[in-house]
Amino acid sequence: MKQLIFCALLLFSLSSCKEKLNPESFTNTKWELIELPGLTLPASAKATLNFADSLKISGKSFCNGYGGRAEIKDNKISVKNVFGTKMFCQETDAAERSYLHALNQVNSAKLADNKLYLLNGDKTLLVFTKTD
Repeated sequence: MKQLIFCALLLFSLSSCKEKLNPESFTNTKWELIELPGLTLPASAKATLNFADSLKISGKSFCNGYGGRAEIKDNKISVKNVFGTKMFCQETDAAERSYLHALNQVNSAKLADNKLYLLNGDKTLLVFTKTD
C-alpha cells in the first residue's frame, strides 16, 4: 500500500512539473535566434521572432520579413498562416528555408533563463534569446 501511495505521489509531482504555456508569457516579447540545431547561422544576418497582442507574430527570417499568428491550445503552441516577402538572398537562402520550415513544425515551447525553446515533441527546433 505504501508503494502504491508513493507511486501516485511521484506521478502527481512529475505531471505538475510540466510547464503550462501561458499566452501572457509571449505577448509583446521580442526574440533573436541563437540556435537552429544542425545549421551554422549566417554571420551576415539575423532571424527574429516578435509576439504582439493576440499572439500575432512577425520577424525577420534572415533576409525576408514574415508574419503570422501563434496559437496556444491544450498546452501546445503552433504557428499558423505564415506569410512573408520573397526577396532572394543567396548567402542566407538555406538558413531562411530551414528557419521557416522549423517554425512551421513547432508544437511545443519552453521558456527558461530568458531563452525561448521552440520544440516538436521533445526535439528542439529553434532557440531564441530575449531582446529589448
